[in-house]
Amino acid sequence: MQDRAPRAALIDGKAIAADITREVAAEAATLREQGWAPRLVSVSVGDTPAADLYVRNQQKHAENAGVDFEARSYPAETSLEQLVGILQGLNADPRVNGIIIQRPLPDHIPVKALQKAVHPLKDVEGMHPASIGNIVYNDLALGPCTAVAAVEILKTLPLKVEGLDVTVIGHSEIVGKPIAFLMMGLGATVTVCHHMTRSVAMHSRASDAVFVAVGKAGLVTGDMIKPGAAVIDIGINRVDGKTVGDVDFDSVAQVAGWLTPVPGGVGPVTVATLMKNAVLATRMQMAHYRDAFAKTDF
Repeated sequence: MQDRAPRAALIDGKAIAADITREVAAEAATLREQGWAPRLVSVSVGDTPAADLYVRNQQKHAENAGVDFEARSYPAETSLEQLVGILQGLNADPRVNGIIIQRPLPDHIPVKALQKAVHPLKDVEGMHPASIGNIVYNDLALGPCTAVAAVEILKTLPLKVEGLDVTVIGHSEIVGKPIAFLMMGLGATVTVCHHMTRSVAMHSRASDAVFVAVGKAGLVTGDMIKPGAAVIDIGINRVDGKTVGDVDFDSVAQVAGWLTPVPGGVGPVTVATLMKNAVLATRMQMAHYRDAFAKTDF
């Protein structure tokens, strides 16, 4: 009888996140001693249970990381102009080091307009066009959290990234495309697949590592994976009351060498990366203010 026990090693995202959080807490303590206690402000619009859950999760992780956290909620009928004004006020407040825009937003509020309104030095989510664009130049100061987290997970594995054949399934502006650029910056050879790709399986089966970020449960199956490959599942879907990824877990686990579970994989590392961005942003702002207001001799 053939042994059907999973061969893939499950990647413990919670353990990776805990390591990052310990480093962040030490950095936050140092900044606090220097008079720059890292502080995040969360902006929610309307009454949305999903956003409330994210806020509570972020607040808990912020406390663990030694980062101050303030949640602000505004009525659903708040206009775009009012919200942009609120963000401009936060941009100008030196006591605020990072701004998080909670989603979903009301239909009359385009998320990209708010992301553009956040100052790049306070863009801890890495969603500002400048933050996304910097990745092309391999400048990872404040990268998009989910993309950075997924790549950080891969870097913990005993794989030589230089020359690694990688397939990214999904080409969104804030996950798929940044992952591709991040991996190219590390020396990997990257293929990006999307809804117009003729044969996704042809590319994924030839890859040493596969990132999946589409939002379609069970999209990637075991016959699409090269034996021993690393599979980073970034998808989050609700199926029959359960949270699942984009990977058909049972079949892929029989083939892959490493696999992130959903939940417990990329998610915890994403939140830890958000906190890491908070302390990075704080240090960048500290340097900016010192340079801007440094005493000069005339």
